[in-house]
Amino acid sequence: MNLFEQAMEKNMIKAAPLAVRMRPKTLDEFEEQHGIVGKGTLLRRSIEADSLMSAIFFGPPGTGKTTLAMIIAQITKSHFETINAVMAGVADIRRVVEEAKERRALYNEKTILFVDEIHRFNKSQQDALLPFVESGLITLIGSTTENPMFAVNRPLISRAQLYRFELLSVESLVNILRKALQDEVNGLGTYRTEVSAAALEHLAGVANGDARVALNALELAVLTTPPDADGIRHVSLAVAEEAIQKRVLRYNKEDEHYDVISAFIKSMRGSDPHATLYWLARMLYAGEDPEFVSRRIMIHAAEDVGLADPQALVVAVAAAQAVERIGMPEGRIILAEAALYIAKAPKSNAVLKGIDAALSAVENERAEPVPPHLRSTSYKGAAALGSGKGYKYPHDYPDATVKQEYLPDNMTGKKFYTP
Repeated sequence: MNLFEQAMEKNMIKAAPLAVRMRPKTLDEFEEQHGIVGKGTLLRRSIEADSLMSAIFFGPPGTGKTTLAMIIAQITKSHFETINAVMAGVADIRRVVEEAKERRALYNEKTILFVDEIHRFNKSQQDALLPFVESGLITLIGSTTENPMFAVNRPLISRAQLYRFELLSVESLVNILRKALQDEVNGLGTYRTEVSAAALEHLAGVANGDARVALNALELAVLTTPPDADGIRHVSLAVAEEAIQKRVLRYNKEDEHYDVISAFIKSMRGSDPHATLYWLARMLYAGEDPEFVSRRIMIHAAEDVGLADPQALVVAVAAAQAVERIGMPEGRIILAEAALYIAKAPKSNAVLKGIDAALSAVENERAEPVPPHLRSTSYKGAAALGSGKGYKYPHDYPDATVKQEYLPDNMTGKKFYTP
């Protein structure tokens, strides 16, 4: 690297967003993900011993996955190679592999390959990595915001350790923001700034566990606040609210989608109206399809309320039709009404148990013919075959009720529905 390239790199670093400039440089600085790289943890020991095995880092954005990979790059004696799955392809993988073979043959040097956003690789691209990870030629570190059980090939997962990065707490984010305000080299320490505690709490809270969002919002708040007569920039709660106007909500279609709808259904089943509204709001805020939510409400009305309150299904179907006609955002009120009705309704899964028990009997027991007295008499020659003979028409009896067997012989006495 010549002097001009060095100068350009320095200028790029200085011009980078605050979140990039404030990345931790060592494991001791990387203190937020204690469960993964705290002192004595398996991952930390393997990093410090330079004996890292292939790993998949997964978790929400802004929780330190790429930062940890960069720290590993500084610590390890192995050659560290980085590719981004958005831009790279099989040709890039081949290049890395060929260079890794050469380093291993000439210098006995190991290669660590960091694949950022590995979920962007398709199956064939992920398969291209497999033999070299398995042979140990390459130690893979994959980073993804998706659930690897959905986004990464199973053979690759089986050859890697999975490390889940959790959302950063509000307390951790506030500490990160304070460090950025004090850091005169990479942070905002050269500005004379006073940021209220309420402003810091707001930035940390609305960032929803994402350090990148919190830091970049802080930088925007500080740089756009003019200094007063004494040269001090006062960042108030109002300024912080302008800098980060909407909460960042993690919600993908692979895992959060299923987890949140599960929490919604279980809240209705548990008759908790407050939790029901909260999880419904989470889905609507994240842009979940209202038709999908409507379907789940209808299913729940039959599955968990059933005949304890048959009106629940009527309400659920009416709500689905109303939302289809009206649309959003007004549809949120209709969905909330239906969900709350079901949450507050008496519960019975007797219908579900009954139909499942009957299906099990059909699947596992011999299917005997329909008893003669229950057979149809509507086709030609039915009477001659004895169809309908001996059938007792209930309306010919008091209260339209008469005792007779409606099940085939091998099912006589079976009970499928228990109110």
